[in-house]
Amino acid sequence: MHWSELEVWKLAHGLVLEVYQATAAFPRSESYGIADQLRRASYSVPANIVEGQSRNTTKDYMQFLYNARGSIEETRYFLLLSRDLCYLKTRTI
Repeated sequence: MHWSELEVWKLAHGLVLEVYQATAAFPRSESYGIADQLRRASYSVPANIVEGQSRNTTKDYMQFLYNARGSIEETRYFLLLSRDLCYLKTRTI
């Protein structure tokens, strides 16, 4: 199965698109701050899934999936921080 057919990859990719859309409205002063960190954390999730699936061993694949899980938690934190700083509405993402 190709990585683009994985449901988890599709969901992660959709999250990245939503994060980019939401962070476009962040204050200009956050262009290289929270917005950048949030974007990086979010696109790391599907990127790790893709890279992991291209590896030759299950052990390597699992390590990249663990990395993706860490990145999704980082994304969750930055979303929480963005909401608490009133950069996001509660229902934005």
